[in-house]
Amino acid sequence: MEATEVVLVADVGKSRCRVELRSGDELLGAADQHGFPGVHVDNGPTLAFELLLETTALLPPSLPISTLTAVGAAVAGVEASAEKSRELATMLSNRFSVPAAVLSDATAAQLGALQGGPGTTLIVGTGAVAFRFDGSGVLHRADGWGPYLGDQGSGRWIGQQGLQAVLHAYDGGPTTSLLAAAGALVESPELLPGWLAKQENPYRAMARFTPLVLHAAEAGDVVALKIIGEACRILTTTVKLASEGDDSSSPRVAMLGGVVESEFFAELLRKSLASAGIEVVEPLGDGLDGAALAATRRGLIQERYIHRDGTNWPD
Repeated sequence: MEATEVVLVADVGKSRCRVELRSGDELLGAADQHGFPGVHVDNGPTLAFELLLETTALLPPSLPISTLTAVGAAVAGVEASAEKSRELATMLSNRFSVPAAVLSDATAAQLGALQGGPGTTLIVGTGAVAFRFDGSGVLHRADGWGPYLGDQGSGRWIGQQGLQAVLHAYDGGPTTSLLAAAGALVESPELLPGWLAKQENPYRAMARFTPLVLHAAEAGDVVALKIIGEACRILTTTVKLASEGDDSSSPRVAMLGGVVESEFFAELLRKSLASAGIEVVEPLGDGLDGAALAATRRGLIQERYIHRDGTNWPD
């Protein structure tokens, strides 16, 4: 990004909406609030547009919004509707009178992690997906199919497995320190089903238990260690599937997401990936960096997955 460019970047996800105003490599201001269901739902472009504007309004009023040169938004649900994604890009472009780019949060994460280059990115948050763009710009993905049909090894998955282990222990199954850890959520394990049913976002609620599972595993709890070990095995398989056809002698992957921020978990996952011949490399950026790159550069190998406003803005 040129130092003279002032770019509004956003990560409009299901659990959180973040916006940043950047000038070159300088962060001028940031704001965040709640997320939304996804741009693919009924009235999705309008919901995303209004949420992005509301969050932008939380930025300090002294920031130079009027000097914007581009908008880049990583948005949940993009992969499910190209038409609605282009509609959102047009709405943003018309509102700010600058070029606008809309792309999926996973594509933005891969873009940011590898700075537009080919390669694989594993994202382990509430969900889990591996994304690889080859040198021709073709997307290869594995998992990311949501909490009902996929997202194996994710924060939701780990938390759910942990809660199931709690109830199994309560029924007389293998003992585990997770039984006591569940006290952070409910007074008694038998209240867990009702607690979960009342949650606005049950998948995110289950993921709240993941740090406790990780803590128990790090302390040597056998049940928790089994859950974490299985998550690493599953995620390694996910990366292998996304990396099939990679011509490099040693496939490489960058890891992003809240779960891999745990050094304990990240180290176990690195070892699992290494045993499969996959090298872990440090990500060069995140999804917001990817959104900024999409907003300010054209002709990326990921271009076919970036939805632009359609106006012939100058390069």
